[in-house]
Amino acid sequence: PDLPEWADAALVKRQGWPPFVEALKRIHAPRDSVDIDPKAPHRLRLAHDEFLAGQLALALTREKMRKTGGVARKADGKLASALLAAFSWPLTASQQQVMTEIRGDLALPERMLRLLQGDVGSGKTIVALLAAADVIEAGAQAAIMAPTEILARQHYDNIAKLGEAAGIRTAILTGREKGKRREEILAALAAGEIDLLIGTHALFQGPVAFHDLGLAVIDEQHRFGVHQRLALSDKAPSSDILVMTATPIPRTLVMTWYGDMAVSKLTDKPAGRKPIATSALPLERLNDLVSRMEQAVSEGQKIYWICPLVEESDEVEATSAEERHASLAKRFGSKVGLVHGRMSAVEKDAAMEAFQAGETRILVATTVVEVGVDVPDATIMVIEHAERFGLAQLHQLRGRVGRSDRDSHCILLYKSPLGEIANARLAIMRETNDGFRIAE
Repeated sequence: PDLPEWADAALVKRQGWPPFVEALKRIHAPRDSVDIDPKAPHRLRLAHDEFLAGQLALALTREKMRKTGGVARKADGKLASALLAAFSWPLTASQQQVMTEIRGDLALPERMLRLLQGDVGSGKTIVALLAAADVIEAGAQAAIMAPTEILARQHYDNIAKLGEAAGIRTAILTGREKGKRREEILAALAAGEIDLLIGTHALFQGPVAFHDLGLAVIDEQHRFGVHQRLALSDKAPSSDILVMTATPIPRTLVMTWYGDMAVSKLTDKPAGRKPIATSALPLERLNDLVSRMEQAVSEGQKIYWICPLVEESDEVEATSAEERHASLAKRFGSKVGLVHGRMSAVEKDAAMEAFQAGETRILVATTVVEVGVDVPDATIMVIEHAERFGLAQLHQLRGRVGRSDRDSHCILLYKSPLGEIANARLAIMRETNDGFRIAE
């Protein structure tokens, strides 16, 4: 069809770009090598159009959020104080700062749309919980959504005790709650008898109806796109939204992906956390590593061992989780557990629980454990074929250890020779524990 020109005429002329229609035709039917060059004028012009469309979509999302209007929520902070009294740690300076920003948003008659960035272990959950307490005190409900069932359960285990101490009625809803139990939860939710609901992203799909959802907290943003944010805002047109991510995101990307959000950062580490010592080791020295692990296990330490694949594959020469589990079991017997994405939720939970309880001492896993799983006494993280992982992923995985006052280590096992980029990636991991620096 004849597609009309939509870009600013003066801009097109100044850049020497072809018209929209012509640019599309050239890219779909290139005549020579010049036409497929990434720097060809029609490619640059379409790239600009794509960015512009993305920014317009975000601007429309933001406008829609603002127009639908929020509710000014007033709370004295009594519930939040009761929560803090049950929570045994003082807030860090940046947690207090972020709470001030969030409370400022909640008090306005506009919807809050805030992204909370904080390194692994910087204490995002308690901030979300304090925000939820204010909203609940103001008479509405709150929801916390996690990307996986393991994480939703973990949030629930951590939060239910604190909530009970403060008198917040908390419930969990995941795929595991079925039949009568599920109906009871949905009925209580619609009647306003549940203050805080914790679950997976499935919470805002299907028949889940809140009595009055005032705050939706979404954990792990990068699994939650703009269209899902819109779906959520349709479900609760006046609710405030707080998104939490532990994945370090560079400033420029924050503007591109989350241009519809205000951004808060947690920059301090909680008291008593030590930096994680990171070293790189070639696969040829695997036996030395396993010998050192035997000593660590005999001292009562716990170890994560991450592999890139679930099972052996001819295409990729990377050790699979199943193969590594089998080889470590020869040395460590029943002390080795296994978790990967093809296992059922029940199997995964059982393996995680055995590791948390200390029945297994080494957990071989694929990147399922990347996000949020909390085993405070795990002190060693081995990442096999570390050169295959991206920076954000390496940083996330490393953050699974170092969650107590004990010394923690991360060993990046790599297959030599390393390429230039992989080498640079492993070097920055050894140099710093600061997620914001890694992001840049």
